[in-house]
Formats: sequence, structure tokens, C-alpha cells
Amino acid sequence: MSAQPVVAADTVALQPPVAETIPKEITVHGDTRIDPYFWLREEENPKVIDYLKAENAYTEGYMSPTQPLQDKLYKELVSYLVETDQSVPRKKGDYYYYSRTVKGQNYRIYCRRKGSMTAPEQVLLDLNQLAEGKEYLNLGIYEVSPDQRYLAYSIDDTGAESYTLRVKDLETGELLADQIDGAYYSVEWAADSQNLFYNVIDAANRPYKLFRHTLGTDAKDDALVYHESDERFNLGVYKTSSEKYLMIHLESNTTSELHYIPADQPKAQPVLIQPKVQDLEYIAEHHGDFFIIHTNDHATNFKVVKTPIASPDKSHWKDLVPEPKNGKLETLRVFDNYLTVGIRTDAKMLMQAQNLLNGKRWQVSFPEEVASIWAADEQDYEGNVLRVAYASLVTPWSVFDYHLETDTLELKKQDQIQGYDPSEYVTERHYASSADGTKVPLTLVYQRGLERNGNNPTYLYSYGSYGISTDPDFNASVIALLKRGFVYAIAHIRGGEEMGREWYDNGKLLNKRHTFEDFIACGEELVKAGFTSPDKLVIEGGSAGGLLMGAVSNARPDLFKSVIADVPFVDALNTMLDPTLPLTVIEYEEWGNPNIKAYYDYIKTYSPYDNVKAQDYPNMLVLAGLNDPRVKYWEPAKLVAKLRTVKTDNNVLLLKTHMNAGHSGSSGRYESLKETAFKYAFFLKTLGLED
Repeated sequence: MSAQPVVAADTVALQPPVAETIPKEITVHGDTRIDPYFWLREEENPKVIDYLKAENAYTEGYMSPTQPLQDKLYKELVSYLVETDQSVPRKKGDYYYYSRTVKGQNYRIYCRRKGSMTAPEQVLLDLNQLAEGKEYLNLGIYEVSPDQRYLAYSIDDTGAESYTLRVKDLETGELLADQIDGAYYSVEWAADSQNLFYNVIDAANRPYKLFRHTLGTDAKDDALVYHESDERFNLGVYKTSSEKYLMIHLESNTTSELHYIPADQPKAQPVLIQPKVQDLEYIAEHHGDFFIIHTNDHATNFKVVKTPIASPDKSHWKDLVPEPKNGKLETLRVFDNYLTVGIRTDAKMLMQAQNLLNGKRWQVSFPEEVASIWAADEQDYEGNVLRVAYASLVTPWSVFDYHLETDTLELKKQDQIQGYDPSEYVTERHYASSADGTKVPLTLVYQRGLERNGNNPTYLYSYGSYGISTDPDFNASVIALLKRGFVYAIAHIRGGEEMGREWYDNGKLLNKRHTFEDFIACGEELVKAGFTSPDKLVIEGGSAGGLLMGAVSNARPDLFKSVIADVPFVDALNTMLDPTLPLTVIEYEEWGNPNIKAYYDYIKTYSPYDNVKAQDYPNMLVLAGLNDPRVKYWEPAKLVAKLRTVKTDNNVLLLKTHMNAGHSGSSGRYESLKETAFKYAFFLKTLGLED
């Protein structure tokens, strides 16, 4: 590899590094491609690390003149952060559980008080202490035992999503000798507070086995409870809201299966609810002698059914909540006498409630029509109180308790943002016409009084994969852009589920190009409606949204001024041809299996790395994580290396690799704001709007 020297930022001769080309032939289905940067996959090759460091130095050199702007932005972003804060307490037994943050500290502190919130505070876990001396820290599991004596928690300190599970005795404050390395995201206690169920991952980072650990025993002797051998499926475990049953959840992108274990019988054999049927999805809650099931059985947009625990297979399923006519029934929460469902329709959320005793059903009213409404995972089952997080593009995050028995909404908390007045901003909905005529929702927020003169800087964001919807919720950091005259826009493109399950189906597999066409249409609509122009329009997306950034940059580089692609999945064809990589086999149902020629040919038409060509490109900032297990660092690195030698413009192209982080970037809240300030400075610099 040869790398041109990176010189001081105030020197005219600042030059990017150039990666060595080592042609590698790849032949599939009789089609031969030449990959000159395949060698960047060699994680242990010192030349790879040298190249990444050279790119980082070049990025630092280019961005160094913006350091005063970054500092200013960072201070502003911190001012919008509620630095010293406390979550709304949740009562469990005799204790009130909550977390809090302290000004100047990066991480949360988890606490409880006994009897009332005026009782002395007991700190259960202080992540700031655990993070001392570490560049990265992420909390995976945080589960208090049913008797409230023990805390099971897991920590990842590399970003590679490899967690260590520990157990703390909350009576003595001591850590038990019990330690499990490699536990993943699912951990649940049995009712006896002595047995823990946890999942582990295979070589491809797929959670595939469930073990039971008894406190005080050696982890190597833990009992294997379930092994999912089908490489398409992830295995997890959760507990029903009633806390009566543990559910072993097997899930691919299109199919699911559940097995249950009574929580008070931890050594019982798992019992199957309904065997796998291709494209049948379901998840279960418990109520009395029944399981209440959220499913797509003969319901594209899902419905709710009930079935006897004694005979739970789908031949006994009886409809309880019908499939919505417009939108997807997305969430289910079950209580002692009620249930609630979240329905996503027209790129917004609605909440409905139903009385389980008399069948009465009604819609829950919230302050705004277009908003994000998220039912918390843990609920007051016996109290029949639904706790929700609520926000819109102009309303800061709030917590409501909805009292089902009285149909009343109680505001428990709303974030108070310094220097922010929601009345100064306008939010509205537009619809863009995609290439096939489909109307695509586009939600905007901007300063009141903004003129549609085509001259406003505009930030457009989306994701568009896995059925994950891009919601119109509140992001305090966006205030910094709005105050600088930006229009902030969210494109609700196909590949998400903003308009229902068909919206997702029409943006995956052999329909994937709709995702990119929809995003381009949204950019064009912003120009057509007079909000902005191509030389003022900047875009950002991450992970699968980074694939979106790469695809639209290849297809319509003239439409965008600048692009940020964060940990982008851009080497899609090569990755999907390698079953040894994390997620590949699981994601055949999302992207298609390129070992089948039809999918190979189709993925090849949009895979960003494979479609780089000799043309002008927007300014681009590409971000990677060296320890990222989801999108390997080499995908963004290869894209940048190829663009450097092929593109025909003089626009800036930067690669920044986090050398001590993974898919989510920096873990601390202040470090995360520094990254946001860096991104915003890149946009402002390339737009010529530096302060």
C-alpha cells in the first residue's frame, strides 16, 4: 500500500491517502468482477491499520480549521442537553426504580428507593465508575431479580457487542463470583431469583443457544435449554408482563416460533406454542388461562388473537383485535383487565385500548395528531396503567401514564430544553411522487416565518430497511440546525413500515430499488416546493441507511450537496455472498440470497461499492467503526478507496474510522455530542455556512 503524506491543515498541499490496489477476481454465476480493495478485509494486516490511520489524519487535517466551529456547536448542543436529570420512577414491590444523570458525567446511574421517593437512595449501578479508564462502555442487560435482591447486568467495553454478564448482591453491594462471558442481549430471571436464562452467539454473531445458570455454580456447567440450529433464526428470551412465563423467541426476518417455560418451574422442558410456518410471525403475552398473541396469521398488517395455554397452536386461535384497515398493528401490551395496541398509519402512531372483560375498544387521545408514541417495555400490569414515551418534531420527549380504568392521561415528565420554544417552529407533512407514482410521506420542521425561496439549507434523513420506521420524534441536537435556518426533513420511504407491512414488502428483496427512488423523490419534492436547491440539500443515513446514502449518491449525485454515510452497508454484494460474516444468512430474507442468480443480478444493480462510476459526486463524509460486528469497517473503507480513484470532481471525500468503537460510535453522551458537532461542522463547511 502507498499512502501520500498527510500534512498540516494550513498547508495547500493537503492530500488524501491512496490505497494500494490488489486486483482480486470474484466469479459468481459466470459473472466476473474485479475487486481492487478486497485486501482491506485483512483485519490483522498492519498495512490496513496504517491506511485507516492515514485516512483519519487526512480527515483531521481537512476538518481542523472548523475546530472553533465544532467547539461552538458542541457547547450549544450541551446546552440543549438536560445534563442533570432523572427518569420517572417505576414502582416494583416495595421499591421505586429510576436512573439519573449528573452534569459532566457521560453515563447513567441506576438507583432505587424503598417505600417512597423520599427514602434514602441506593445506587445499584454507576456506569461512570465502570467506564473509568475505558474509551467505550455499553450496558447490555439490566435485570433485577423477582425478590429484588440481585441485579444481573452485562457490559461491553469494546463496541464489538461481546458482553460480560455479572450478578450483584444488592443487600451486600458485592459482586457474586458468577461471571458469564459472551452473553448476548437476552437475560431473564426465573421466579425463584436463583436461576438466570441467557443467550449466547455463534461465530457469525447470531444468538443461537439459551442456557440456564444457577447462582453459585460454575458457568461451564450451565444447562443448555435450547439450541436453534437454523442459521436464519435468532434466539432470544423474554418474560411475559404477568411475569408468569418465560418465552423462548425464535425469529427470522419473516418467521417466528415460541416455546414457553413457567417462570416458577425453571427446570421444566420448553413447550411449543406454534411450530414455524414460513412467513408466519407471532409473539405472545399471558392473561389468565390464555396466551394473547400478536400475529400476521391471515392478517398482512397483524391482529391480536387469544388461545388457551392448554392448547396454544394456531388451530385454536380466536380473533380478539382485528387487523387495521389502514396501517399496521405494531405493538401489544397486556394488563390485568385491559390490553393496548399501537397502530402505525400514515407515518404516525396511534394507540388503542380494549377492555378484556367486556370487549369495549377505544382510541387513546394524545396532544398532537402527528407524533411518536412508544409504549414502555415494562408496564404496571396489575395497576392497569400504560406508560408511554411521547414526542413530535416540535415537542420534547415526554412521559405519560395512561390510566386505563378512567381513560385519563397523566403527564409525568417533559424534557425542559434550555433556550427552546416550540412555538417558534412549524411542522408539516408533504407527499413526494416516487418513480412509480407512489406518494411518499415527508415530514418537515423549520423556523416559523421561513421563506420558500429555494435558498434554505436543508437536512434530509431516512433509513428505509427491515421494516424499521423513521418516526417524527424529537431530537434536541436538531435545534442547532433549525436556529441556523435549516429545514429538517424525514423521508418515510418504502422499506420501513410507516404505511403498513406492504410499505415494507415493497422496499425489500426484488423491490429494494423503491427505497432509493422514494428518497430521491423526497429530495426533489423539497426543491420543487421551494424549500431548498441541490446546492443547499444535505443528507445523512447510517447502517442500512448508509446503503441508501451510497445508492442515491451513485444515482443522483447532482441532487445533493453533501452526504454523511454512517457505518454504511455499501459492499452489499460481497457481504451477502459471504455466509461467514455476521448477519449474512439471517439477512437473505431482507436483501435476497445472491447465490440465486436473480438476487445476485438485482443486488448488483444497486450495491453502492459495485456501482461507483466516473462522475462528479457530492461532498462525502464516511464513518466507520473498527470493532463494528454488524457492518465491518472495510465496507466504508473500500467505498472511499474506490471513490478516490474513480470520481471526477474536486469535492471533499473523508473517511473517519473510530478505532475503539463499534456500530453505534462513541458511547458516552458528551462524546456522542462531539461527534454530532463534527458532523454538523462538515455540513456547514461544505455549504459555506461556517460561523
